[in-house]
Amino acid sequence: TLIKKLIDVTSLSKGGFYTEEIREGGKRVGFSLMTLDGKKSTLASIKIKSPYRVGKYSVDVDGFEAIGVEAIRKAMPTKELIIIDEIGKMELFSKKFRDVVIQALNTGRVVATI
Repeated sequence: TLIKKLIDVTSLSKGGFYTEEIREGGKRVGFSLMTLDGKKSTLASIKIKSPYRVGKYSVDVDGFEAIGVEAIRKAMPTKELIIIDEIGKMELFSKKFRDVVIQALNTGRVVATI
């Protein structure tokens, strides 16, 4: 993805998260979230139960807040570049995410998002 290429080529100190498809048998079954400091969780999947849904995917809002939102919070005071992949329907179920994105945009640091 474009965000992963940016992560690879930039020399700026960076923090935040990006997402990747979870595939089984050639089919997409969900999305995983990876932080730039090595933490990983499932953002959404056809295999989990949640009241938060986008299409066939249930979204793990609590897990996203614990890993993804925390990665943004941790990056804000010390990193030159904050990666947020992405600001979409799944992520916007979280009020904590919406709030931390606004905070990140107000830091004066570079925020890279899709």
